[in-house]
Amino acid sequence: MAISAQDITSQSDLLFEKANSAYRNGFYEEALNNYRQIDSFGLQSADLYYNLGNTCYKLNQIAPSIYYYEKALLVNPHHTDVKHNLIFAQRMTIDAFEVLPKSVFQKINEKIIYPISYNTWALISVIIALLLSTFFLLYHFSRYTNTKRLFFSLGFINIALFLISLSFSIKAKHYSTHNQPAIIFNSKVSVKSEPNNTASEAFELHEGTKILVLENMDDWSRIKLVDGKVGWLLNDTFKKLK
Repeated sequence: MAISAQDITSQSDLLFEKANSAYRNGFYEEALNNYRQIDSFGLQSADLYYNLGNTCYKLNQIAPSIYYYEKALLVNPHHTDVKHNLIFAQRMTIDAFEVLPKSVFQKINEKIIYPISYNTWALISVIIALLLSTFFLLYHFSRYTNTKRLFFSLGFINIALFLISLSFSIKAKHYSTHNQPAIIFNSKVSVKSEPNNTASEAFELHEGTKILVLENMDDWSRIKLVDGKVGWLLNDTFKKLK
């Protein structure tokens, strides 16, 4: 018999209380098992991922702790406690890379466009389109020249805003579909120059390092680092964040 959404919520709340209690009392393995059981229900919660990250960190499981902190930030990019703890977890990793300088447009994308879902941008576009229709009607039925000029100007402004919001929605959709961040889970992995075991090693990575998956080919994935390096990794050496 299928479990109802209400039953899942009730069971999750009970498990969450048990996990929190176990964590406060230092029973981290028990807390982790309960948190992961909640996660198995498919519920996306920044607080749940945050607690999972904290518990894994207490158990010295660096890669899983970073993984769950990153998951929490995908749900809530503004979670201050998660950002703070993620920094501590990242200090436990071996790999360090120099981030490539970002252009003004890349900064705008990361700070303004990408944090807002493409569905939200699409909704904003619809609202602007409705305002545009309203201004057109007001312009059409207005009897006074100054009023017509006002609604005409507002209409043109809304056209520009509509095109901008629509382009933001398309850009956010493309980013959501093609941006596949992941975390290395193996203690040490060899990144190959080609997708096969006999290829030469391009460089090494260690657990907890964040990568970007660019494409897949059978058991391999082409990955990219923040410093621009690219190579091929076996799929079972990392775990995607989404």
